[in-house]
Amino acid sequence: MTGSGAPVRRFAATFLALAILAITFVAQPAQAKYASIVIDMETGRVLHEANADTRNYPASLTKMMTLFMLFEALERGEVSMDTRFEVSRRAAGQAPSKLGLKPGQTIRVEDCILALVTKSANDVATVVAEGLGETEYKFALDMTKRARALGMRRTTFRNASGLPNRRQLSTARDMALLGQRVMTDFPQYYHYFSRKSFSFNGRTYGNHNNLLGHYTGTDGIKTGYTRASGFNLVASVERQGRRLIGVVFGGRTAKTRDAHMETLLDQGFVRVAQIPSRAEIAATAAEAARVAQELDALNPFRNTGSAPAIAQGDADPTQQLDRLVIQQGNGEIVGAQVVSAQLASSEAVIARVARDSLVRTGPWKIQVGAFKDPDSARRLAEKAHGSLSGLGEGLSIVIDRVTGRGLYRGRLGGIEDESAARRACRALQRRDFDCLPIAPSSAKLAQN
Repeated sequence: MTGSGAPVRRFAATFLALAILAITFVAQPAQAKYASIVIDMETGRVLHEANADTRNYPASLTKMMTLFMLFEALERGEVSMDTRFEVSRRAAGQAPSKLGLKPGQTIRVEDCILALVTKSANDVATVVAEGLGETEYKFALDMTKRARALGMRRTTFRNASGLPNRRQLSTARDMALLGQRVMTDFPQYYHYFSRKSFSFNGRTYGNHNNLLGHYTGTDGIKTGYTRASGFNLVASVERQGRRLIGVVFGGRTAKTRDAHMETLLDQGFVRVAQIPSRAEIAATAAEAARVAQELDALNPFRNTGSAPAIAQGDADPTQQLDRLVIQQGNGEIVGAQVVSAQLASSEAVIARVARDSLVRTGPWKIQVGAFKDPDSARRLAEKAHGSLSGLGEGLSIVIDRVTGRGLYRGRLGGIEDESAARRACRALQRRDFDCLPIAPSSAKLAQN
């Protein structure tokens, strides 16, 4: 009995080992890799990134590229919104999610767009691929070639839908770039991504992008899921004139993916408030140039190299200085002292300028946030001041208003030098504050 039982036990052990190996092999693709990125659309600045260049399975984010190719075909006049694509047997046989199209049936291009955006229909993706590229394989090669031309250097497509293929890979950074290009290249079609539902053949399909209508400012763009990829999302959100695009790969569930995206975007909007927009930079630079011209025009001594002393009875211009927000060379908007238009006399201005040609705005500061109302800016600055403990002694709370946008920046002033400002920022960042050292500014008002 003992001898005959040994082979059975060996067989059982071998079978168990093979079963464990098979389970491990099958389960391995389900371990989706996490990656994320958040970008300020206006400046291109990366506000957050984690594993942004790691190659992952894009799943149905692939359909953004399929749509990009379709939009290009529309612009070239190769198809119209009313062009009808025929459904092949291969297209009809694609795995869900799908519309359930039948071989020989036809579908309009506009319905294809809506089906891809909302239902994320895999059968429709193949219909589009075959309609534009004859075969899905050829179309996928064209997708890859076009993606590389856009700068998506780590992306490879093997199908138009995002259904599992181990060689179909992309990155969070590449998908953010694709989302940006869809918006900037095809603003006339981008509105489709904000559609919450789509009706076809008597059925209504909802958009899988749960942020639409639930997270303020969301207007697109695409979700994706396979077992191997996890829950993916590219989202575009615009608030108060600033647009962010965020990408998350590898979410555990749709709900946790959405919540994580909202957290990343919340943090992104706090950070982007500290970055001047291009319009803001242009406006403040133009204002600074205008003031410089006015001061130069006021100076009757600019060619003589001399200036009178302040006459008895003249108002002291140092008592009549207003703040103006101007652009400093490092891109940070800071306060500079400029002469008020209400000064008593131009002679007094020039005398003061000659006596002290460099008007300084003070020592280093740190910025902890920017808000639409001054009370919020002050509360955060006060909280940061309290969190600094001994480091905060002697610091003042400064609320600077950014002209033109109604934005208030919460800052702490009176810091001795850059080293001290960076130490204070490091201390605040350890307490989960955003913090940015602000250099003192100097505005040369006259050197004549």
